[in-house]
Amino acid sequence: MEIICVGNELLIGKTLNTNAHWLAKRIISLGLNVRRITVVGDDVDEIAAIVNEAIQRRPDYVITTGGLGPTFDDKTLAGIAAALGTELVENTEAMEMIMKTYQRYVTEGRIEKFVMTPPRVKMARLPKGSKPLPNPIGTAPGVLLEHEGVKLAVLPGVPREMMAIFDESIARLLSKIAGDVTFFEASLEVHAIPESDLAPVIDQVMSDNPLVYIKSHPQATEKVPHLELHFSTTSKDSASALQRIGRAIVQISEVIKEKGGKVEPLRP
Repeated sequence: MEIICVGNELLIGKTLNTNAHWLAKRIISLGLNVRRITVVGDDVDEIAAIVNEAIQRRPDYVITTGGLGPTFDDKTLAGIAAALGTELVENTEAMEMIMKTYQRYVTEGRIEKFVMTPPRVKMARLPKGSKPLPNPIGTAPGVLLEHEGVKLAVLPGVPREMMAIFDESIARLLSKIAGDVTFFEASLEVHAIPESDLAPVIDQVMSDNPLVYIKSHPQATEKVPHLELHFSTTSKDSASALQRIGRAIVQISEVIKEKGGKVEPLRP
């Protein structure tokens, strides 16, 4: 699984990339892995190059966010079309979705009337062979297409819209890939032992518990040691997963205490 986030605002630091954070956690919770997250600007050639690179790695899905709106700098669909060697065509289903959304805006009193101006029609011009995905919150539809066995899910950059389309249209598709596998995690707070001293302990515990991944996250400095240890695993059986993580936690906790450290469950 790969995520591509499109937008100059991400590259210049104006906007925090919360979409990547949310998507990664959501995908992991479904029992799948995110192998790469890429950020690219609003440039057709750059988008095309990044999409092509991702497809060559053959992930099950490439999920993009951003660049689906009506303005001149919304170039994601043009970039994807260029990457796939196809063209943008007016999609009838997407056009109907957009028109119904604007009609709803009129009914709700948000606008007085609407005309399908070229910028609005632009949102219905999708790479040939695409399937539009309903956007229950905003105007621009999401897009689903496939190329050389790789599925591309193209989502808006507005976080609420991205989340809504993902949960309503994409999550169930990813769940089919994951099957019954579920993600499990737990965290510990560790005090009074530097990360450098803990590194070989983590290596040993992971070697003894090969299905558990352990990652340390420093919360202070080596002079004032304070770490979060994050434990994770995936399994079809929740009891087995909890047993795995529990065994790793007990083992590492005993070593930390022997070294004079302090361990406690991470409070939400």
